[in-house]
Amino acid sequence: MQIVTPDFKSENKGHYSAGVISNGTLYVSGQLSIDPDTREVCKGDIREHTRLALNNVKRVLDAAGVTTNDVVFCRIYTPDVNYWGPINEEYAAFFGAHKPGRVIVSTTTLHFGCLVEIEAVAEMPAK
Repeated sequence: MQIVTPDFKSENKGHYSAGVISNGTLYVSGQLSIDPDTREVCKGDIREHTRLALNNVKRVLDAAGVTTNDVVFCRIYTPDVNYWGPINEEYAAFFGAHKPGRVIVSTTTLHFGCLVEIEAVAEMPAK
């Protein structure tokens, strides 16, 4: 098992990702929209939160040497069904197209009042 932890960037305060590689698969952790100093929910709209979270997924993918095309499954959690439309548009732009079955948006209560959490699974390229 290998841990993938890209360098923390201060402009992404409250949005950080890491991953684990096991048996040729990369598992990327969720992202929390929380200010780590105050423990308050970060301000901003759902598109901004989604972009930040997806960009952090990309940083983990880059650190692991995989691309967005290697992502076989991604689940985005949000507390409000009204966020689904903007989230869908952001991930479609991120992945280059809407790919049914590969990305799923779910509504659930999130920790600390977060707006977006993301989990992703990618296949590691053959060496």
